[in-house]
Amino acid sequence: MKGPSQASAVALEELGEGIRVKVRSDSIRFLIHDLIEVDVDTREFESMLSSVLSKAVRRHVDVSVEGTRVLAPVPRDLLLEVTSSVVSRLAGERGRNIHTGRRMIYISEPLGIPLVGHTAFGLIDRGTNVIQVRPISGCNINCIYCSVDEGRFSRTRWRDFVVDPEYLLKVFDEVAGFKGGGLEAHIDGQGEPALYPFLVDLVQGLSEHPNVKVVSMQTNALSLDERTVEELAEAGLDRLNVSVNSLDERKARAMAGSRDYDLEHVKGIVEYAAGSTEADVLVAPLWLPGFNDEDIVELIDWAVRVGCGQRWPALGIQNFLEYKFGRRPKFLRKVVDMKEFYAWLRKLERETGVEPLVLRPEHFGTEPRRPLPKPFRKGDVVEVDIVCEGRLRGEMIGVASGRAVAVADSANVLKPGDRAEVRVVRDKHNVFVAVPSGRG
Repeated sequence: MKGPSQASAVALEELGEGIRVKVRSDSIRFLIHDLIEVDVDTREFESMLSSVLSKAVRRHVDVSVEGTRVLAPVPRDLLLEVTSSVVSRLAGERGRNIHTGRRMIYISEPLGIPLVGHTAFGLIDRGTNVIQVRPISGCNINCIYCSVDEGRFSRTRWRDFVVDPEYLLKVFDEVAGFKGGGLEAHIDGQGEPALYPFLVDLVQGLSEHPNVKVVSMQTNALSLDERTVEELAEAGLDRLNVSVNSLDERKARAMAGSRDYDLEHVKGIVEYAAGSTEADVLVAPLWLPGFNDEDIVELIDWAVRVGCGQRWPALGIQNFLEYKFGRRPKFLRKVVDMKEFYAWLRKLERETGVEPLVLRPEHFGTEPRRPLPKPFRKGDVVEVDIVCEGRLRGEMIGVASGRAVAVADSANVLKPGDRAEVRVVRDKHNVFVAVPSGRG
């Protein structure tokens, strides 16, 4: 152990796997798992480290940052531990999603946010044997039809979330124990699930659960590569649902809302997964009437030709529906109702000879199951503890009876640490939305 006057040195690159550092003249940028970006003034960082170390050794400790090294007259192990802790705290307090630019909140068990109750993170049980697993929010593209207004140009979202994998698997085990065997764990989310830095570990943990029969995942495939797809398949991923809206690059980019959308990359991932791994692939285009009608026919032929749909349907064609906080393409003249949509799919079945295009729960082994109990109902007045900002602008997240509760339009009157009385205005599928008590 070094003496008290002898400086120890820790390189910032040593702070952990997945952490990269860029040092500027007066600031430091940490990039964590290619997902969370944190900027801190160098003098502020030195002051934070000095404060924590001084408390730990009960004397004042001077800290200096020289390039990518931290120097302080304390044992090296202590310096490394404190530096790692401070960077983690900074990530929690001011980390931003590199894809959206929004504050990203890391949900671990000590934060105290339940993983049932909110649509943006955690687990959703809709009364079947399918459990939706949502490890992350935020997206790397800006689809013009997005039902949740995702991407960097969102007008309604102001926070993103990423869930600690151990916490997520722990709560999944509790939910799966209630739901019973033969489950499908479906990894999805408000955004792009493949951006989750612990995805392979999550898939492996889900696939090894005794109550899980199928692990599936939705993705736009932009952030996947062949190696990751292989690792996911080896970890136990059974099916990839890949969003591909057109084989015409211009149309595909237009629907993705991104000039950087790489159609050839996405096609390559689909073809590799379908032809070279144990995972099945379902191609999931969205139909915008009058825009990509003929493209859907081409996608049907391509998906079957490259080997999609070995265990499940090869296609999962989706209809555009309007949502309160979603987007509607400006050129779309008409929203087709589901009756007309199914009639169009049956016409495609006859024309292409590919079935099924009209999908039913039995095609995926989906069956009704007893839902998780609800601790409160729509109309109930409940006391919640406010923990952090929510997903929508102005929303806060409260906690009550083991559930997360989105408290709408409350950021101007509530803050973390408050206890508030709220009235529940939504309780469907154990997803709870409330408003401050007394509001209409």
